Amino acid sequence: MKKQVGVIGLGAMGLGVARSLLRAGFTVHAYDLRGDVLQRFASEGGVAAASPAALGAQCDIVLTLVVNAQQTDAVLFGEDGAASAMKPGSVVLASATVPPSFAVDLGRRLEASGLLMLDAPVSGGAARAASGEMTMMTSGPSDAYDLCEDVLGAIAAKVYRLGAGHGIGSKVKIINQLLAGVHIAAAAEAMALGLREGVDPEMLYEVITHSAGNSWMFENRVPHILHGDYAPLSAVDIFVKDLGLVLDTARATKFPLPLSAAAHQMFMMASTAGHGSEDDSAVIKVFPGIGLPKSA
Repeated sequence: MKKQVGVIGLGAMGLGVARSLLRAGFTVHAYDLRGDVLQRFASEGGVAAASPAALGAQCDIVLTLVVNAQQTDAVLFGEDGAASAMKPGSVVLASATVPPSFAVDLGRRLEASGLLMLDAPVSGGAARAASGEMTMMTSGPSDAYDLCEDVLGAIAAKVYRLGAGHGIGSKVKIINQLLAGVHIAAAAEAMALGLREGVDPEMLYEVITHSAGNSWMFENRVPHILHGDYAPLSAVDIFVKDLGLVLDTARATKFPLPLSAAAHQMFMMASTAGHGSEDDSAVIKVFPGIGLPKSA
């Protein structure tokens, strides 16, 4: 029999993950609040679930690819949550970006319900999720890895096993998000200065991507700015949240993060100005006089 795998959350990452699992031959159950997305996935060969609980009752492994800790808690332990319906010994792959302390507590709660968990945040964006080549920062008990090794292989090119304790994967993920957010903010600042100084933006992009100042985020996000296309792949408000988690984690031990704080303020400014649901590259709009066109 095919292994029954569930994916809760068919956003930019979750839909790619669900499709990668289908290609690998799993029976893939999915749940999302958006009925049109769910039905489209069902038309591709997936199984549409009426609720997280209905999905959990059918699946040996459940991936939660939702936005934050609150949504993770809701789909697992809320009304019609998956955890209460899952068979003892089943595995939850908790892949939202959450506070490390939440991941620790979530592992304890699932263990009390007879379930295993991997703290398993992901990186790579929609493109790598779609191709089954994500990076996963994971931690948890060896029994959980044994049960879902084939699932991890179907959705990720690199699965880092960071330790047996929950929360370690989430700590590494928020450090990744620190760098991602700072790099996006720095890329926006650099492009804004170039535009203000009258430099040809296309040539500036060409030069920087072949020079020491380049970063993956500069190379990936600046084309959105050049094309004036702010359709969200990862939204400004994602980095309001994620850099907030970074700062909250450091604040608990009074550890200074000046660059993270400055980048967080830039994303907050962009969100307050009405750009929160736009692509995170729209953080460039916080700079006065920088008026590249917004996509229709």
